[in-house]
Amino acid sequence: MTAVTPAFAEKADRAKPTQIDSDAMQYDDTKQTTVFTGNVTLTKGTLVIRGDRLVLRQDPEGYQYGTAYGNPATFRQKRDGIDQFVTGLGQQLEYDGKTEIVKFRDRAQVKRLERERVTDELHGNLIVYDSRTEFISVESGGARAATPENPGGRVRVIIQPRTTEAPAPAAVPLKPAERIAPAPAR
Repeated sequence: MTAVTPAFAEKADRAKPTQIDSDAMQYDDTKQTTVFTGNVTLTKGTLVIRGDRLVLRQDPEGYQYGTAYGNPATFRQKRDGIDQFVTGLGQQLEYDGKTEIVKFRDRAQVKRLERERVTDELHGNLIVYDSRTEFISVESGGARAATPENPGGRVRVIIQPRTTEAPAPAAVPLKPAERIAPAPAR
């Protein structure tokens, strides 16, 4: 990702309730874990994680830690104060609610979007995204991590050109000529 003015994950998300929808749920009180299966969607403010399976636990302070599995599992969150989103996917996502770090594993991809336009795109086998500091690290996975978007499985970064759309020139109203000069005689 390119250097820009920092814009962190939506701060308001921290105080929002967590809602999880799924086809089934099992809760283990001894281990303090809940397993959601079947078309799972976790929503917390603008943060949305989707997968086939989600293992969630909560610590005594109320912070939540989740691991989502899917083919792929996906992530989306609005950045604070600007009209941008960070989206990502991997076969496994690990979310740490205390540190606000997301790890995308196995054929991972992260994109930054302005509205729906992709501005930056990362591919690798492990992508660690710290939404508080906007720090991202990417590790390759070689041939076993190859995808159609990244056939070599190496770290791949695509930075789109920044558009500085100049405003269209103001239209100049046309006026009829007050007098048309006659053409010179030949």
